[in-house]
Amino acid sequence: MPGFEVFGEEEKQQVMDVFDTGVLFRYEFGAQRNDVYKVREFEQAFAAYTGADHAQAVSSGTAAVKVALAALGVGAGDEVITQSFTFVATWEAILDVGAIPVFTEIDTTLNMDPSDLEKKITDKTKAIIAVHMLGAPARIEQIKAIADAHNLPLIEDTAQSAGCRLNGKHMGTFGDIGTFSFDSVKTMTTGEGGMCITNNEALWRAMSEYHDHGHDHAVNPGGRGGEGRSFIGFNYRMMELQGAIGLAQLAKLDNMVESQRKNKAVIREAVATIPGVTFRDILDPSGDSATFLAFMLPSKEKAAAVNSVLRENGAGAINWSENSWHFYPQWEHLLGGKTPAQNGWPFSAHGKRRYIYDPDAFPISAALMERTLCYQVPVKLSDENRNTMAEALHKAAQL
Repeated sequence: MPGFEVFGEEEKQQVMDVFDTGVLFRYEFGAQRNDVYKVREFEQAFAAYTGADHAQAVSSGTAAVKVALAALGVGAGDEVITQSFTFVATWEAILDVGAIPVFTEIDTTLNMDPSDLEKKITDKTKAIIAVHMLGAPARIEQIKAIADAHNLPLIEDTAQSAGCRLNGKHMGTFGDIGTFSFDSVKTMTTGEGGMCITNNEALWRAMSEYHDHGHDHAVNPGGRGGEGRSFIGFNYRMMELQGAIGLAQLAKLDNMVESQRKNKAVIREAVATIPGVTFRDILDPSGDSATFLAFMLPSKEKAAAVNSVLRENGAGAINWSENSWHFYPQWEHLLGGKTPAQNGWPFSAHGKRRYIYDPDAFPISAALMERTLCYQVPVKLSDENRNTMAEALHKAAQL
């Protein structure tokens, strides 16, 4: 991880196909483009790869979540439940449609705790977003059962888990909509870009039209139909260059995942020598996309001591409890209600605060995160990096 490690002639050729047409826009200009529709082709290929009936390309993984929420009809005052360990984009999208993010604890999968999810559902809950963090699945079958029992739509935020499967079924295909990110540090990348997948044609149609200013896509996704509009939308379109790169990267995805699995196994073997270490629960190791290796020490103090040695020896790990992009207690802009809007929106409306978040609201997650360390797993692991990590971990094991 990430996919730019394997950029090569395939990506160049796909991009040159676009430059040869001179058309960067994914729609229209039929006479000029010689039937080259890279984004449309990418959507079709990604749907086939995941086993979904429909795919809708968008401009980012963040946009994918917002487009999914809009298609599900989520709006102002609604509550959407997600988890306390996720990238900020998940809840930014919830806020951006006017809804209120509600967070759950995580469990040893480092994803949503289904038992806490059940406790957070109210009559204001309109959707659930389960996030497959760090390349491995949440307890998605339990989460889906809870969503179905409460008649709630389920979005799978699969931004970090392209290529991940659970019992042979691709992540993103368990819920109503699956969303993906192809940004610069993802296993497959288009620089920026994202995708929504679904088996529901009506949801796909709504996403297709919403992401393109509400344009009528009644004819087909290669054109804009009759220019009628069922509702307002916004611009979250993917451009042809991104679609072209996506096609080349998708063709390499399974090989990249396989390489990551091999490299993860090497790193895991070295980590396993540390006394008292345990590993994150991976529900289906054979389907792991292996983008990260997360491991737990017996205490916060032991984790800090181990990571101190690792850092001193050039192989420092990520401590998610210190990470300001992915963990609830570090989201100072959420907790402080910080916004550029002078009237305080979306945290305030009509002069009143809509909700207040307690920084100490998730003690179980905090206790787990503060003793968890993590390595990002590369597609290509050089002998030099492998030896550096092995030596550092050997020294940490002597503590």
